[in-house]
Amino acid sequence: MSNTWKVYFLALVSFLVGTSEYVISGILDKLSSTMGISITAAGQLVTIFSFVYAISTPIMMALTAKMDRKKLLVSALGIFVLANILSFAMPKFELFVLARVIMALGAGMVVVTALDIASRIAPAGKQASSIATVIMGFTASLIIGVPLGRAAAAAFGWQSVFGIIALAGLLAMFVLSRTIPQVQGDEPVPLSKQLALLKNPKVALGLSITFFWLGGYSLAYTYISPYLLEVAGMNENLLSAALLAFGVASLIGSKLGGFSTDKWGVSPTLLGGMILHVVALVLLSVTVTISPQPFTVIAILVLWSFAAWSSGPTQQFNLVRIAPNNSGIMLGLNQSMMQLSMAAGAGIGGIAVEQVSLSSITWLGTISVAISILASLFLIVMLKEKVAQQNTNL
Repeated sequence: MSNTWKVYFLALVSFLVGTSEYVISGILDKLSSTMGISITAAGQLVTIFSFVYAISTPIMMALTAKMDRKKLLVSALGIFVLANILSFAMPKFELFVLARVIMALGAGMVVVTALDIASRIAPAGKQASSIATVIMGFTASLIIGVPLGRAAAAAFGWQSVFGIIALAGLLAMFVLSRTIPQVQGDEPVPLSKQLALLKNPKVALGLSITFFWLGGYSLAYTYISPYLLEVAGMNENLLSAALLAFGVASLIGSKLGGFSTDKWGVSPTLLGGMILHVVALVLLSVTVTISPQPFTVIAILVLWSFAAWSSGPTQQFNLVRIAPNNSGIMLGLNQSMMQLSMAAGAGIGGIAVEQVSLSSITWLGTISVAISILASLFLIVMLKEKVAQQNTNL
């Protein structure tokens, strides 16, 4: 197997991890009815996974920094597979929560290690594109994994989703052990050095953009299946199609977001994407209230997904330009912040569903993204002041 194909296989592994995380939103109503718990309680499974992923990943990667990357990847994938087996075999809520915790521990190490290996085995001059390929595998789980998971859950029960992921993970472990070369680990970067960057106001403000942008998205997306079924009145067959369209739009949005950033710059792309994000959520809220026609709702979902994910690559680049000498640490902090925002969004969304209504999640998501727009404007002003000061010193 050539190194190029090895990178593609690492992307498939990333796809499995992404599916295990995002699929909960696609089968939330089925988990709720099978386990005899509320939609809110089921939604907290997203909070738990994301929180554990965010907190544990930098710690685990620091502890295993010197470990051979191939050995670490296969071992972490083994933890991930075990958790999926537990999810398949233990449908009780308390045990399922334990399985999600174990799954998050393994998932974070799998993704970060896969990115590391991809950059090292990539053909000369293609390191960045190899990393992008692995990230694309994770993003593709929204496009393919979630709707397929919904279809499998409808046909065979939601447990089948995790059984399939476990079997695919076992196969991946075998292939990785035979094809991936040994890759030496690195000297660990102390967590204190990573966290020290947070003292920089521009870094803190930049990461807050991620938190409110993705938190607003997560707040609404976590409960998207019950929202479309109960609030928008969509049927089961159309739901799978809606989730597929949503996923495809996320891929297009991510691609065009990167293109727009290169062509027109960070600030216009980031602000434009988030303003469109707010418009889409408002349109969705109004449409399902006045006239929830299924295909109109799907069209708005496509606009929402496109707008939301167009900010992804732009925000990554935005953080790198804030601290260009610490780009690796900044991207790592952003990964943790993304998961924390997903956890917070799912948690706040659960409270809203329980205390207010299911239809309130899109309005609250709108407010969160609007805060992110304000944070972006403040950051733009701070960066312009820094440039002006540097020019004055010259």
